[in-house]
Amino acid sequence: MSPSPDLDVLHGDPLAQRRLIDDLIRVALNAADPREAVFRRVQRIGHVLTVAGEAIDLRAIERVFLVSIGKAAAPMADALIDLLDERLTAGVLITGYGQTASFQAPPQLRVVESGHPIPDHNSIAGARAIERLLRDATERDLLLCAISGGGSALATLPVDGVALSALQTTTDLLLRSGATIHQLNTVRKHLDRLKGGGLVRLSHGARILTFLLSDVIGDDLSIIASGPTVPDPSTFAEAWEVCERFGLTDRLPAPVSAHIAAGVRGDRPDTLKPGDPRFERVLNVVIGSNRVAAEAVERYARTLGLHTLLLSTFIQGEAREAGKVAAAIAREIDAHGRPIARPACLLWGGETTVTVRGSGRGGRNQELALAAAFGIAGLADTWVVALATDGTDGPTDAAGAIVTGHTLARAKEKNLSAEKDLADNNSHGFFTELEAVGSLAGLIKTGPTGTNVNDLLYLLLF
Repeated sequence: MSPSPDLDVLHGDPLAQRRLIDDLIRVALNAADPREAVFRRVQRIGHVLTVAGEAIDLRAIERVFLVSIGKAAAPMADALIDLLDERLTAGVLITGYGQTASFQAPPQLRVVESGHPIPDHNSIAGARAIERLLRDATERDLLLCAISGGGSALATLPVDGVALSALQTTTDLLLRSGATIHQLNTVRKHLDRLKGGGLVRLSHGARILTFLLSDVIGDDLSIIASGPTVPDPSTFAEAWEVCERFGLTDRLPAPVSAHIAAGVRGDRPDTLKPGDPRFERVLNVVIGSNRVAAEAVERYARTLGLHTLLLSTFIQGEAREAGKVAAAIAREIDAHGRPIARPACLLWGGETTVTVRGSGRGGRNQELALAAAFGIAGLADTWVVALATDGTDGPTDAAGAIVTGHTLARAKEKNLSAEKDLADNNSHGFFTELEAVGSLAGLIKTGPTGTNVNDLLYLLLF
């Protein structure tokens, strides 16, 4: 971290302000470190593994399997491998492309890199490897699962009759429609044998301990990676309602429509529901979340002397509308010192969506930041920072974007059209051009962070 700044000298010093912002970003990512999150909740002393106060004598376990799925699969698995040591029998790790470069896998662990946010052939290959891993599992075995965001796309076992191409088309339609992660995963769970408690079915009665890094607003366990070890309260009817809400019923691939319709009629088995006795041998534990990361930033900002407020960790809705709200709050702080006064650090967490109407490239955080730039135009010493904690915002190599009260003026000087790019959902293109002409505002580039706990917004007025 940089030395603690003198807040009095930050006024009018954008370089010093940007250094402080970089520190605040690092604080959030450190707080969401998945390896450390595992060690905070799991201990092993001798033959005894303790999880959330529950002790398990490994001498009573025949085999120990490990399944790690999601953007944080590698660091979470790394921690569990350290804890299990000689007791790990075999396992499967499935994560995104390029996320295992520094991971040293033991020989008994199969590693698969696959597609996100649209599943690909490797997503199926990884899920089938899990199915093979557990085909002869028994009640004498222990299955440790490490589940994090992104798992819904990274690992998939489509139901019979639904090809990968149909699943890809359906996922793309829902993403482009602006569906929330809850709505998207409600549909996914009813097209997949791994999701909605499906991994419990595949485990053949083995005892299951699942550690979840939450990327879902409110930490709904049934939504994180579509809840492979969690009871699913959603139904086929609700999946169909999601498709109807976004006008997709006539655009879905025919096998998808047919499968959901059969489920609505009761001709297809539904996902595993709350109360199913198979969950009596399953323990699900949340080890990290958006709230934990946001609170860490709040504490650090307060030690620097900033007035801080964590407004909410439940932010949803259209990204550009959320950007307008952020800008309106900045205006209120500037004009009236409410809800906090300068020097101010207001935070929120959650996950917005983008309804794609243009042909540009971007992500929800980049679009949010670009929309906010219009509302804070002209405000001195004012910054909006929109961050995807996984380091990937939409189909881009950016983790989000930063704007200031001078961003639009700088863009206008260089003949860049923020209005046109926002209308075309081309926030990534806008910020790329802005950086090319020199600006402290622009894209946030962290690379893959190995974690995923939703998005964070920082609103800073010095």
